[in-house]
Amino acid sequence: MAQHTTGMPQDRSATTAASRAAAPEKGATTTAPSDAGYLDVRGLKVHFPTDDGVVKAVDGVSFRIDRGQTIGIVGESGSGKSVTSQAILGLHRRTRAQTSGQIWLDGEDLMTVSDERMRELRGNKMAMIFQDPLSAMHPYYTVGAQIIEGIRVHHPDQSKAQAKTRAIELLGLVGIPSPARRVDQYPHEFSGGMRQRAMIAMALSNDPSLLIADEPTTALDVTVQAQILDLMRKLQAEFGSAIIMITHDLGVVAEMADEILVMYGGKAVEHGPVEEVFYRPQHPYGWGLLTSMPRLDRARTERLNPVPGNPPSLINIPPGCAFHPRCAYQGEAPPQACSTIVPDLIECGPDHLVRCHIPTARRAEIFESDIKPRL
Repeated sequence: MAQHTTGMPQDRSATTAASRAAAPEKGATTTAPSDAGYLDVRGLKVHFPTDDGVVKAVDGVSFRIDRGQTIGIVGESGSGKSVTSQAILGLHRRTRAQTSGQIWLDGEDLMTVSDERMRELRGNKMAMIFQDPLSAMHPYYTVGAQIIEGIRVHHPDQSKAQAKTRAIELLGLVGIPSPARRVDQYPHEFSGGMRQRAMIAMALSNDPSLLIADEPTTALDVTVQAQILDLMRKLQAEFGSAIIMITHDLGVVAEMADEILVMYGGKAVEHGPVEEVFYRPQHPYGWGLLTSMPRLDRARTERLNPVPGNPPSLINIPPGCAFHPRCAYQGEAPPQACSTIVPDLIECGPDHLVRCHIPTARRAEIFESDIKPRL
């Protein structure tokens, strides 16, 4: 099971305070911490200055993952999930984004490597399955040409014929029928499920050790979704990749992930093993997400209760706990704490972290009496 490294006060702050200082200049030589995982994100912040104010898309997120493991990042739209993954890939470079913190990949600090080195890593050692393959793929080029380009960029010694053979092999590996014919077709000639498979083939073309899957099953029917998830499990077993699964679908996370990171308002509000976060959640936001899910294994006797209200503006985040305007349990916390004090991410169980002012014992009582019967 992956270990947890947090970057907030009280989350090992004594040992990580120095690491949250301003990042060294690009190209500087740094040494990975001795306890760093294969991917280790510490105190990551990504802010976007705008005319209306600073958008704090990611505000101090920390997690780690080792090879062969999967972490699921969940939360509503606008919580910072995709921005976090884009920061890992260095996609905010040469933009107005203000990025700080540390991102270690196999002992290499991705925040300080040169642009040239980042290009060598991206698509080779780390890759991403983007949310909408029809938009992510270029409509002017065939699917095969786009896979071949990614192979030859990182393996210039391979001929075009060798790269095409590899592309056909990959399309067959992900279950696309007649790959030798399909390799010369355009993205619009593929069905939604086939485009998603082709996107996975493209991401896996160079056997990456880190795979980021951003909503890989969005808009797919349940049969194709199951096939895609089964494919990812098989490929992870074969290549030993670390996987970051970004999704709104808690059922997908429960099936795929070893750990869950719940994000809200740009921050991690809960982080722990999937058995803990999914079956014994400790944060009111997690309670809301789980109780709003339909259950197909038993008769429903009452209506689903969605989380009230809307996610906060990341320009004007509410003071104190960002979730408090939508929280039905803020009366259980010390007076005024939820609306005035930003809660720390603290340990509430083995490897289980939560950001909430409600006392741990009281949260456990609420879960057993009010939440668990509705799950």
